[in-house]
Amino acid sequence: MSDTQTLIENRPPSVAALFLERVAATPDAEAYRYPVPPASGEGPDDWKSLSWAQAAERVFAIAAGLIELGVQPEQRVALSSATRVEWILADLGILCAGAATTTVYPQTNAEESAFILSDSESKVLIAEDAAQLAKAREKRAELPELTHVVVIDGTGVDSSQDEGDWVLTLAELEKRGAAVLEKNPDLIKEKVAAITSDQLATLIYTSGTTGRPKGVRLPHDNWSYMAKATSATGLISAEDVQYLWLPLAHVFGKVLTSGQIDVGHVTAVDGRVDKIIENLPVVQPTYMAAVPRIFEKVYNGVAAKARAGGPAKYKIFQWAAGVAREYAKVSQDNFRRTGTASVPFGLGAKHKIADALVYSKLREAFGGNMRACVSGSAALAPDIGYFFAGAGVHILEGYGLTESSAASFVNPGEAYRTGTVGKPLPGTEVRIADDGEILLRGPGIMEGYHKLPDKTAEVLEQDGWFHTGDIGELSPDGYLKITDRKKDLIKTSGGKYIAPAEVEGRFKAVCPYVSNILVHGADRNFCTALIALDEPSILGWAKENGMEGKSYAEVVAAPATVELIDGYVKQLNEGLQRWQTIKKFKILPRDLDIEHGELTPSLKLKRPVVEREYKHLIDDMYAGSREA
Repeated sequence: MSDTQTLIENRPPSVAALFLERVAATPDAEAYRYPVPPASGEGPDDWKSLSWAQAAERVFAIAAGLIELGVQPEQRVALSSATRVEWILADLGILCAGAATTTVYPQTNAEESAFILSDSESKVLIAEDAAQLAKAREKRAELPELTHVVVIDGTGVDSSQDEGDWVLTLAELEKRGAAVLEKNPDLIKEKVAAITSDQLATLIYTSGTTGRPKGVRLPHDNWSYMAKATSATGLISAEDVQYLWLPLAHVFGKVLTSGQIDVGHVTAVDGRVDKIIENLPVVQPTYMAAVPRIFEKVYNGVAAKARAGGPAKYKIFQWAAGVAREYAKVSQDNFRRTGTASVPFGLGAKHKIADALVYSKLREAFGGNMRACVSGSAALAPDIGYFFAGAGVHILEGYGLTESSAASFVNPGEAYRTGTVGKPLPGTEVRIADDGEILLRGPGIMEGYHKLPDKTAEVLEQDGWFHTGDIGELSPDGYLKITDRKKDLIKTSGGKYIAPAEVEGRFKAVCPYVSNILVHGADRNFCTALIALDEPSILGWAKENGMEGKSYAEVVAAPATVELIDGYVKQLNEGLQRWQTIKKFKILPRDLDIEHGELTPSLKLKRPVVEREYKHLIDDMYAGSREA
């Protein structure tokens, strides 16, 4: 048995147990870094730190406080907050109490929040602020199981309108817990020792594209396995500094906290997406996980900045981008064949010049120390991946689902291959079904859907194989390439199958102004596209093209803008098979967003929602065609 297998098979029963081991091993080492905005509201944030021992003090107080509120093992405690250090402390507190965390996105409306709280039978809600508390108050009559709401940031919270201690602050909960621990200092150690690997740890509701979300039951063993398997990949070490901004209500964010506890590195936590560009040079992380949309935004921003510098500067950027892609493709291909990422002398010389002019500035924007970024949740357009790879910002694509505890595949360090999601994590099995569907089996697979045995049986076979719903192919040496969602594959009326994600990804690499694109064509005789533009990029272009001062809606409706995007669509079509080409397109009057329900909180496109909302535009594109 290999060291890796031993490490994984001898894993502790829970991440709570791993946390206790980490605190005992490195109590004084820095665990978390978090921002404190200035009192005046102006100027840079002040970053504070918590050592593992300081974090444990708060985690144990939260755990003891929840026990004092009557929370029993496996009972659910809901957590509705943006990503912040208190989210992690609260989650660990829930786990150390032997309870289970129900994650709720802070953007979730009152009705859906109430459904999740009710369906999960959550006993306590830990809410970020007054806005999250207001949703629970509004639906309180529908939530008889909910005995308490704990508010992280008590600003503007008036608890006098609630009887008893239905509402209390996190500080008050910790104070109660500390008093409990004074009388019984070993309470939490005893609770953690009693946790078994099959006990429920997390209940994550998938943001379904149709109907009610399903609660995915993930026992403690899933996270213990994830912690050991991610550290066994060798991709993270004790010297790393992670920048964590992803939504922790999402399974991808959650897995990052487990691996960190196992290796003991520093994590800087700040979920404010608008602060990423400002924070990276301050935190100077060595790795960061993100979703493709973030890399697309950075790419579009760099391209727009170059264009604003004038034709000469933009020409240099375009040349450097081409060199980066060629360099990445050649070096990855050579590494695959020979084990060394060598490139011909001429290409290396061009790359050196491009590095001085363009790439070095890009790496500085990422903080200067970025060893690798991990991308997941959706496919990254290969041309964007190659650009970053050639520029020295290595993006390791990974793959997993909520049902597989997020990380089933990841690209292996130096041997990563852009356009693939890498190899399975140690201990995870994969096979491709006859129809191309990816099947997974291993310790990361869910127990099932909460209170939905029929839905569980649809995707989980009795011998443990899980049907992902994704279509993919495996290379002879075990690298997985995702081609599309099974249900998203388009079959034209001419009988041709098209993977819309592939076409959409290609367009994002060609057009620097795109934010979102949806390719449509199921049962039609040609493909069309709905295109949403990136506001800062297109307004920058508009300013240079005689439309300064015009609103976003006016700019995207202008004939010059349609002509601009038409040029990129033609460029896209040159590289596609005839049946894949986009014959017509419409530019949307606004970008797609989470608030309108068109994107999931992890920024995935909800195709049925967008197609329903813009049905009139789709119908208009097919009006007058032979099928109309």
